[in-house]
Amino acid sequence: MADKSDVKATLNLPRTGFAMKASLAQREPETIARWEADRLYEKILEKRAAARRHPFILHDGPPYANGHIHMGTALNKVLKDVIVKSRSMLGYYAPYVPGWDCHGLPIEIHVDRELGARKKDMSVTAIRDECRKYAEKFIDVQRDEFKRLGVLGAWETPYLTLHPAYEAKVLEYLAAFFERGEVYKGKRPVHWCIHDRTALAEAEIEYRDKTSPSIYVRFEVLSDLGAKAPALRGRRAYVVIWTTTPWTLPANLAIAFHPDYEYAAAEVEAGGDVYIMARRLLPVVAEEIGWPAPKVLASFAGRELEGLKARHPFVDRESLFVLGDYVTLEDGTGAVHTAPGHGADDYRTGVAYGLDIYTPVDDDGRFTPDVPRYAGLQVFEANARITADMARDGTLLKESTITHSYPHCWRCKNPVIFRATEQWFISMDKNGLRGDARAAVAKVCWIPEWGRDRIDAMVAGRPDWCISRQRTWGVPIPAFKCKACGAPFADAATCRHVAGIFGAEGSGAWFVRDASELVPPGAACPACGGTAFDKEHNIIDVWFESGSSHNVLAREPGHSWPSDVYIEGQDQHRGWFQSSLLIGVGAKGGSPFRTCITHGFILDEQGRAMSKSMGNVIDPADVIKRSGAEIVRLWSAMLNYKEDARFGPELEQRLVEAYRKIRNTWRFLLGNVSDFEPGRDAVAEPDLADLDRWILHRFEKVRGRVARSYRDYEFHPIVHDVLDFFTVDLSAFYLDVVKDRVYCSARDAWARRSAQTAMFTILRDSLLLMAPILAFTAEEAWAHVPAFEGKDPSVHMAEFPGASDWLASARPGFVEDMERLLDLREKALKELEKARESKLIGNSLEARVILKAPASETAFLEARRGDLAALLIVSQVEIGTADGRALAIEVGKAAGAKCERCWNYSTYVGTSQEVPTFCARCEEAVKAAPPRP
Repeated sequence: MADKSDVKATLNLPRTGFAMKASLAQREPETIARWEADRLYEKILEKRAAARRHPFILHDGPPYANGHIHMGTALNKVLKDVIVKSRSMLGYYAPYVPGWDCHGLPIEIHVDRELGARKKDMSVTAIRDECRKYAEKFIDVQRDEFKRLGVLGAWETPYLTLHPAYEAKVLEYLAAFFERGEVYKGKRPVHWCIHDRTALAEAEIEYRDKTSPSIYVRFEVLSDLGAKAPALRGRRAYVVIWTTTPWTLPANLAIAFHPDYEYAAAEVEAGGDVYIMARRLLPVVAEEIGWPAPKVLASFAGRELEGLKARHPFVDRESLFVLGDYVTLEDGTGAVHTAPGHGADDYRTGVAYGLDIYTPVDDDGRFTPDVPRYAGLQVFEANARITADMARDGTLLKESTITHSYPHCWRCKNPVIFRATEQWFISMDKNGLRGDARAAVAKVCWIPEWGRDRIDAMVAGRPDWCISRQRTWGVPIPAFKCKACGAPFADAATCRHVAGIFGAEGSGAWFVRDASELVPPGAACPACGGTAFDKEHNIIDVWFESGSSHNVLAREPGHSWPSDVYIEGQDQHRGWFQSSLLIGVGAKGGSPFRTCITHGFILDEQGRAMSKSMGNVIDPADVIKRSGAEIVRLWSAMLNYKEDARFGPELEQRLVEAYRKIRNTWRFLLGNVSDFEPGRDAVAEPDLADLDRWILHRFEKVRGRVARSYRDYEFHPIVHDVLDFFTVDLSAFYLDVVKDRVYCSARDAWARRSAQTAMFTILRDSLLLMAPILAFTAEEAWAHVPAFEGKDPSVHMAEFPGASDWLASARPGFVEDMERLLDLREKALKELEKARESKLIGNSLEARVILKAPASETAFLEARRGDLAALLIVSQVEIGTADGRALAIEVGKAAGAKCERCWNYSTYVGTSQEVPTFCARCEEAVKAAPPRP
């Protein structure tokens, strides 16, 4: 056979339509279109339902319907999709109903910006309609972006927080809290955004560094201290306070001392004024203010100061000395300026001492006429005026600045203030909500485990839940004001009555119906019996809204309450996780999730947070255009999502390389099983060749680890396990060794079909195992897998492979024997490399390996003589006896001539009359089967 093309035609070379070039950016949209046309998501559920599979419910935390998705939302959605797909392939009925959070301030702000001056001529209803359109626009945008990631779900029937049925359920859950006696209206300090003019909950606060004034102020003591300390009789004394919020001083009504701390009265100049502060802090304060040698005249416990009074530094008012366990010695003076209308501790102290909850600041953060000197000034602008006035009056002892962590509005990013306003709250302690929630936390499986301690601490320390907001785009709180006496009117029955209206008409009914059309029939004011009411105009906290989303579990087909898992970013411990938990406990009696998983944030390759100002933001759409959504999916699965995740160009390129290795391995396997019909050609387990049995055994271990990893939500080991197996076990060893057997054996030879059985099994099962992660590529390759009994039209309709015992018929000690052979191979390869370097041989098929073994090993090698040449990828192996105890390996030139077909050297080459250029095996193979078509 002198014609090389004729020789090539006799080989069983790989053939497949599975392309080497992925072209993911072009192919993926075609796959998505096919999935939709074929109703793949619905068919998966229909198949699982027909098999009566147990449900597994991942409840989707609703992303906000505002703007395009980013790498963080892409990570979140891919992780959810991997969980749902893997649970489906583990044999569960696993629906996925996506949702969107549609109400709230960010949408209102965007719409305000778009409407501009037109807004002042529009009704609330018209503005709400614009907000709805804006939300619906970005629902459509994000839906397409999530689908582009390969996420399967009920995309045409999502749950939306603006749906009337959803809004009604929010009020029904609120009614449950009214029934528990935990909803109340009160005036107390809350975080207030002066930019957005609304109260904020803890979950809506983020802490950032802020530079603030740092001032020491003196309050002149009015009470006689001589009775407590004779050394102070007749001396003028001052209490020193430290604050970073000079603007709160107009509201000062008290000074708090710790009852158990020792306080010192010290003169800073002989015969001069006396200053009172915590004794331990006196040296620190003296150094800060510039007192060279203060002298302590007297000391007393903080409790001895209770009830005394001081003169306010610039308002004609007295400040009461009160006690507070929250006073610390970490900074300041140990004497704490107390304004009951501007702080949580201040408020509690004010209530305890019967002080007015005084807040002379309006919704815009400007002083009211109650403070004539600063009326109309915005509080932060007033700081400089107040300190300047005190400096002139002599009450300011020291002024500097401090950079410290300060609460900011998470939406507009501006600093907020504490301000006492009339708001609706849910009590955490009146009926045991805090304790019940903490008990529920203990029953949930938290991944990572530290999530339990984090959310438990948050629930333990959080204040009562402020649930009212002074905005219009949201679900109104069904509360009224009695026209006769002004008392608030809201209860469980009213909530449920209005819920019925919202369920039929939507929450917009609140803004078009009169109060008389919204209150329940026969409603009467509990304070005076009045029957005429005005509507209040507060919407419910959007965290209460989104936290009510588990209501869909009772309404969606195949769902049940509670869900199996929630998964979101770690910031949701104080957000959606917590609000969902509190509502689940208050309205349903338990946690709405059995397992709660958190993932980290996205950083650039240098570990910096992504921000537009730094120019390091990466748009997932750009990654998809360059490399395909499959690369985003691979990244999401390969990282340890419990930690912050990095992404950037270099990492993207490494992911592309990893993807290429996986794709090329599948392509090689597909090419080598193109003529394999499993039902006809598969070799039974007892008849497998040793090497094929061994590789299947190795793969079984990978299969078991991968299945466990999916069950345990540990995704990053999966890709590493499979990639390591593909790279080390397959590409670098097994496929290299069996290539000769598969290419050159007769087409139907047992040796070839045994190898194909292993290749087919690994191909089929690895596609199944990787399908939740590489959803597009697994689907593409699945179409090229040879047909077999029970093969599903889509890889995603199938289930993960079950366990297989590839050692069932193996001789005792099989694995240990194979490990001995692999150890032998490693030693031989080193000798072959030396021979190559010395120019004795070119490639390994030019070699003859002589194994000189001790007598104890000779029988072992002789029993496997027929497999050794293939294992070492040489033409011949000879076995001899070693002089010593150790195995000796020698390399020589192979005997005979090179076979034109398989390139092995053989003394048979040149002896055949029919094909003189072939070795005996190749001659037999060609005679056994005609050339491939």
